[in-house]
Amino acid sequence: MSKRQEIEDRLREAFAPHMLEVVDDSESHRGHAGYPEGGESHFNVAIRTDQFKGMTRVARHRAIHAALGPQLISEIHALAIDADV
Repeated sequence: MSKRQEIEDRLREAFAPHMLEVVDDSESHRGHAGYPEGGESHFNVAIRTDQFKGMTRVARHRAIHAALGPQLISEIHALAIDADV
């Protein structure tokens, strides 16, 4: 399973979002620090879920990191997050 799919699966399971987009943006970082051959290192996540209601931006990001887990987070060089209700 690709990291992109794993991110999507874990976020769907944790938050039941009404909108989720996970984009592997690794190729645009080729040659930069943190880019491993084969990619799957840089991701953009846009997520909308009612579970974020009342949470600060920092709390939303922490919840996403917790849902992804330390192992998967350690395998990702960059994770851009756009999280809202």
